[in-house]
Amino acid sequence: MTTAAPSPEASARPAGLRRQAEALASALPPLMADARHLAATVQLGQHGRRRSGMGDEFWQYRPAHAGDSARTIDWRRSGRADAQFVREKEWQAAQSVHLWVDDARSMEFTGDPKRQAKADRARLLALALAVLLIRAGERVGLADPVAPPRSGEVQLLRLAQALTRPAGEADFGAPEARAILPGSRAVFISDFMADPAAVEAALGHAADRGVRGVLMQILDPVEEAFPFDGRTIFESMGGTVLHETRKAGDLRDRYLARLAERKARLQALAGQAGWLFTTHHTGDPAQGALLWLYAALGKGR
Repeated sequence: MTTAAPSPEASARPAGLRRQAEALASALPPLMADARHLAATVQLGQHGRRRSGMGDEFWQYRPAHAGDSARTIDWRRSGRADAQFVREKEWQAAQSVHLWVDDARSMEFTGDPKRQAKADRARLLALALAVLLIRAGERVGLADPVAPPRSGEVQLLRLAQALTRPAGEADFGAPEARAILPGSRAVFISDFMADPAAVEAALGHAADRGVRGVLMQILDPVEEAFPFDGRTIFESMGGTVLHETRKAGDLRDRYLARLAERKARLQALAGQAGWLFTTHHTGDPAQGALLWLYAALGKGR
């Protein structure tokens, strides 16, 4: 005996819809709950552009000009002066923001089992930022075609699903910028351990399209301090790079110098594209990094 597949009408009924919703929810890890909790710890004001236009929030008074209609004049404010004033409101058209979160194997590293891996911190920050932006009326999506910018709660579920896809096969990741809309904003979160030429190419493509944004480098404290000494085997997370040394301590100065050079180059590349750059460590609270991301996106509006 065979059983017919449920019809579209049946799946649209409350019971079928609930089963679909539960199946979707069961596939999502605690990332969504953690992101909402992190976003809730951040108290922010309105995410306006500080430009006059259509909106609900008061921005400023300006002297009335020829051509202003009588209904635009604030008569109470004008009554306190010898001139007439117009009450302008803040422009609040939605902005599209694209997120790129590195899913390469290098992001799975943590120097302490009790500390978040770089990938977990990056995904948390990205989704919490999306919660804040969508709450403020913005459209948020990924920098690849998987999840184009949209608003609303359903989009947060799409983003959570996309961000929890299995890690890529590459040891190190390269930013994705092909699907970024002209004139939008973008956030790249990575350890940026790959060849900086990939970052330079992505930023050049974004800058050509009038895209402004931020680079956030995520590092584990161990990667910043290089506390190794004696015989040590260094192996990439994907196992494609391996180096053994009997005097790891002798590499510390050269490693730290290379790391400083990498940060300086990222800072310079970001500056040339009109972007901002920062480094965040997984040993530090996530709230500070989230606040920085949100504020950095608002600069230059």
